[in-house]
Amino acid sequence: MELHFDIFFNPVVMVPIFAWFIAQVTKVALDLKKIGKIDVKRFVGSGGMPSSHTAFVTALTTVVGIECGWSSPELGIAFAIMAVVMYDATGVRRAAGRQAQVLNKIIEESQINGKLTHLDVKLKELIGHTPFEVLVGAVIGISIALLVM
Repeated sequence: MELHFDIFFNPVVMVPIFAWFIAQVTKVALDLKKIGKIDVKRFVGSGGMPSSHTAFVTALTTVVGIECGWSSPELGIAFAIMAVVMYDATGVRRAAGRQAQVLNKIIEESQINGKLTHLDVKLKELIGHTPFEVLVGAVIGISIALLVM
């Protein structure tokens, strides 16, 4: 098997990764300002401000548009993926996070009242995004793509 390092010089691959990285660093920095310490788990975790998934797919879509043309089939595919990711972030994943909050509260109250003692799991609540967090992720992704390209 022959190794190909061209992928590391492909802007369609590297620019979205860079936009994701910038969004994740921003997320850690905002958490540092908010809670006064660095939470390394936030660097790889989902949810919160800004949406790194959105930064990734908007950077991808922007680079594909620049590289392949704004009326290309490749842009259509990238745009469709971008729309699904952004919808999922503000819809399905956000709803799942809210459900986790409610379930965690029920479990906590049940344990306090002595009704449940065997549940020690805490569901992850921060998995989705508000529309504003997705918007900021989109601005980061598009801006990084335009700056780099």
